[in-house]
Amino acid sequence: MLDLTTISLATTVLVLMYLWIKRPKLNLPPCPTRPLPLLGHLLTLEENPRSQFKKWHQEFGDIFSLYMGGKLVVVVCGYELIKELLLKRGDEFKYRPRLAMSEASPLPKSGVIFSNGHNWKEQRTISLHILRDFGMGKNILADKILEEVEYFLNLLEETQGQPSSIRVATNISTANVISSIVLGHRFDYKDETLRELITRFNEVISDQHFNGVANFFPFLRFLPGDMFHFKKTIKANEDIMKLMKKFAHLKGVEQYKEDNIDNLIAAYVHELNDRKAKGKETCLNEDELVKTAYDLFIAGMETTSTTITWCLLYVLNNPEVQAKIYRELKEQVGTNRSPCIQDKPNLTYLNAVIKETQRLASLVPQSVTHTCTEDVTVRGYTIPKGTYISPNLDSVLHDPKIWGDDVMEFKPERFIDQDGKLKTPEEFIPFSIGRRVCLGESLAVMELFLYLSSIFHRFEILPETPGSPPPIKYKFGFVASPLAYKLRLVKRC
Repeated sequence: MLDLTTISLATTVLVLMYLWIKRPKLNLPPCPTRPLPLLGHLLTLEENPRSQFKKWHQEFGDIFSLYMGGKLVVVVCGYELIKELLLKRGDEFKYRPRLAMSEASPLPKSGVIFSNGHNWKEQRTISLHILRDFGMGKNILADKILEEVEYFLNLLEETQGQPSSIRVATNISTANVISSIVLGHRFDYKDETLRELITRFNEVISDQHFNGVANFFPFLRFLPGDMFHFKKTIKANEDIMKLMKKFAHLKGVEQYKEDNIDNLIAAYVHELNDRKAKGKETCLNEDELVKTAYDLFIAGMETTSTTITWCLLYVLNNPEVQAKIYRELKEQVGTNRSPCIQDKPNLTYLNAVIKETQRLASLVPQSVTHTCTEDVTVRGYTIPKGTYISPNLDSVLHDPKIWGDDVMEFKPERFIDQDGKLKTPEEFIPFSIGRRVCLGESLAVMELFLYLSSIFHRFEILPETPGSPPPIKYKFGFVASPLAYKLRLVKRC
C-alpha cells in the first residue's frame, strides 16, 4: 500500500509535468541547451558553473535563460545591461524571490536582505541612518575598527612566525567589529558563545551549495532525511537567533539609557519607541530588529574576512606586490606609528591592491538573486513576472574589454592612472549596483583598508614552505572562498 509521502510526491511530479507542458510560449531569452521536462537545466550545470556562464555569455550575448526545475532563471551579463536593469529600471527588479536561504530562517520575510516592499524600504532606511549616525565612512567608526585591529594583530603575533591558518581569527575579529556596532560590545577571541555563533553562520553560508536545489524544488524540503541540508540550515538559523537574543538581551532591550545609545540595537529601539509615542505606523519591531542584526552579521563578517584571506593569498603568489606595499607604507606612514584612516588618500598602491583583490576574486559571482515584479521586456525579450534574475558579476569584473587581455592576472596597476592617482572605473561593482547594493559597502571598504594596511605594516607575509606559495584555488558557493591555506607572519623590526 502506498504511503502518504509517495502519493504526495507522485502528485507533485504530475502537476509539475502538466505545468511544464502547458507553459506559455513566450519570446524568452535563448537557452544554451534544450531543457529537460521537470529538471530543466539542472543536470546541465556543472558544480562550478562559472566557466559555463562565460562560454554562454560569449555564445548568446548578454542575456540567456535557464530552467531550474520549472522555474525560469534569466542570467544578465555585461555592465550596461546589469546597470540598465538594477539601476535605471530598479523599481522593476528590486524584489527578492523566496529563496531557500531565507525560507530556512525563522523570519524569512524580515530584515534587510530578503524582505520586500515597504517593510524592506523602512528597515533599510533606518539601518542606514543609524550606521551613518555611528560614523560609517567617518573617522569615529575608523577608531573603533582600529581598536579591534590591534587585538587582531596581537593575536597574530602569538604565531611567532610559525605556519598558521588565520581564517578563524579573521572571522572572529571582523565579527567583533559588527558586534561593536550592533551590540555595543566586543568579545574575547576565546569566547565560546561567539565562536559558536560564527560556526553557525559559516554552516548557513557553506550549505547553500547543497540546499540551493530546494530553491527550485520546494517539496524537497519536506522529504524524509536531509539530503540537501535544508533542515540543518533551519537548525543553524534557530541557534543563531537564540544566540543573538542572548547577546543583545532583547527581553529587556527597552530599558536602555537614552544618553548612552552606542549601538544599533539601542538606536533602533529608541526610534521604534519614538514612532509609537507619536502614533506613527511603522514596520519596526523586535523581530525585524533581530533579523536585521542577523543580516548585518552574516553579510559584514563573511565578505570582509574572505576578502582579506584572498588578498593575502594573491600577495603570497605575487611577492613583488608585497614589496611595493611595504615601500609605500614606509614612505607615507613611517615605522614609528601604525596606519590610520587619514593615511588612506596617500596609500594609492595599497588601495589599488585591495580593489584588484575584490575584482579578481569576484566574491559573489552571481550576486544575490532578484526577481521582476511584473512582465517586462528586455532587449526585445519577454521576461514574465516572478522570473529569477541572476546578475553575473563575473561578466563585468572579468571582462577583458574593460580590464585588458590580462584580466585574470593580479595587476593592481589597473586602478592607477597615468598620473599615479587612484582611479575607480564605474564598472568596478564588487558590491553589485542599484537599489539592493550592499548596505555595509562603506563599512567594508574602511575595514579592508585598516586591516590590510595594519597587517602589511607589522608583518612580512611568507608562504608555509619557502618559494612554494599556496595555489590559488577556491570553493564555489554563494561566496567564492579560497581553500584553506597556511602562511607565516614574520614581525617586522
